[in-house]
Amino acid sequence: MKLKGARILIEELIHQGVSTVFGYPGGAVLDIYDELYKCADRIDHVITAHEQGACHAADGYARASGKVGVVIATSGPGATNLVTGIANANLDSVPLVAITGNVAVSALGRDSFQEVDIVGITQPVVKHNFMVRDITELEQTIKEAFRLANSGRKGPVLIDIPKNVQIAELEYGDAVLPARAVKPVLEYRRQEILEAIWNCKRPFIYCGGGVISAEAEAELLELSKRLNAPVGLSMMGRTAVPDSYPLNLGMTGMHGSYTANKAQTDCDLEIAVGVRFSDRATGDISEYAKKKTVIHIDIDKSELGKNVSPNLRVQGNVKEIMADLLLDIPQQSHPSWMRQIEEYKKVPASEPPRTGEFIPKNIIETVRKTAKDSTVVATDVGQHQIWTCQYYDFEKPRTLLTSGGLGTMGYGLGAAVGGCIANRRERTILFTSEGSFAMNCNELCTVVSQELPITIVILHNGVLGMVRQWQGIFYGQRYSQTTLNRKTDFVKLAEAYGLRGFRASSIDELEAVLQETEKDPKGAYLIDCLIDKDEKVFPMIPPGRSVKDIILRD
Repeated sequence: MKLKGARILIEELIHQGVSTVFGYPGGAVLDIYDELYKCADRIDHVITAHEQGACHAADGYARASGKVGVVIATSGPGATNLVTGIANANLDSVPLVAITGNVAVSALGRDSFQEVDIVGITQPVVKHNFMVRDITELEQTIKEAFRLANSGRKGPVLIDIPKNVQIAELEYGDAVLPARAVKPVLEYRRQEILEAIWNCKRPFIYCGGGVISAEAEAELLELSKRLNAPVGLSMMGRTAVPDSYPLNLGMTGMHGSYTANKAQTDCDLEIAVGVRFSDRATGDISEYAKKKTVIHIDIDKSELGKNVSPNLRVQGNVKEIMADLLLDIPQQSHPSWMRQIEEYKKVPASEPPRTGEFIPKNIIETVRKTAKDSTVVATDVGQHQIWTCQYYDFEKPRTLLTSGGLGTMGYGLGAAVGGCIANRRERTILFTSEGSFAMNCNELCTVVSQELPITIVILHNGVLGMVRQWQGIFYGQRYSQTTLNRKTDFVKLAEAYGLRGFRASSIDELEAVLQETEKDPKGAYLIDCLIDKDEKVFPMIPPGRSVKDIILRD
């Protein structure tokens, strides 16, 4: 049966297993939205307040579910509003398919109304993109987009569909994807890898987001147990290993724990799995790999040697590679190394305990007491993001949605929407700050209209906290444009959007508010937590420096 191009798109989305899409309608996608209307019993559409919010929601949905997120936007400004969300997904390797409409092919290049070259604009921030110029290409292009987004190193793919292609008709179901060309991979030097593992005395595993993407958490945990090796996590690797696991030392890098950073520095073998060695993770590259053997396992050949030159490079699926290596790794014991790790733990924490004070650590831990292990937690970007990674105990994979690579302020609320829907509309928590929250707080209307049980916790200090912290430490306390002096009443704002708003300035008040929210498990809430403007994130390794220069306290 012949179908319009717009209907072919919807049928193929359903065929790919898509049950929910996010987006915002407009002139260049009216035919697509007409077909969504006709298929509403088979595929759900969530309309957001802004296309950027829709893209972040699709991103959060993908991270929480492990499926491909899908977002739809019209041409021109609708398409360009997706760019930040697409770039965010690209740097964090999130499988995403972005679908945009465009003017008819005959009108391209004529400065037509709402025409923009979205393929050219997004070229640097996608895994791949397509413009479908003829309906005969449409079905196969959609199939290929999903295959690309969800295979290898996952990432965003954009499909731009001109108006005439949406209207044209063609038989559906005839397209067949050609077999993919097999690309050469690096030689798998298995025996050398095993010998390095057998001969080490101080093993350390550095775990990144690639472990979660490959669903390789069980293999990584078994590798750690078998090697008697502590594990340090990148920000994107948080949730790959339960925080209750004794050998989980926490996050590494600029704001990682002293113990994790020290163990990573002093190990004689580092097995890096699914990581990209970003500058925030390594600090001084010249110091990073001294006096140790580095084995880097990653699916993306371009990451092997890009930032850190490993002794052994292993290209491939990290789940399959770890499973293969485990076949020949006997149980090991490194008692002297374990004793050394315990000595690292005795170094005083970044600050002495401040029991009962209304500080970020205590706020986050108080909120955690009310949450399930399966609760999805989203963050925006800034101090609150690091505090959440440091102080919130994660026990299950895919329960943290945060912008690691791009550092996108305004990411959190859209991501929380997508994560909540992916997690069967269970209670979801967003930790944010007034700086980040103000960027996309318009998505509060999406929370309410979709009846999503999201609890928003604003760590409200009246400043752009992370930038102010850098200004205080590195710029002689010259606080240029980081004191906000805003008069926004977030409680009233929440109520205007239809949420219940609360304000807290003590742990007792916060506990009372959380008890109130538990009375309505399906309600949406905003809690404005007033904290001091000079609360800082520690530990902190200054940019470009090593663990020798770590700052533990103010």
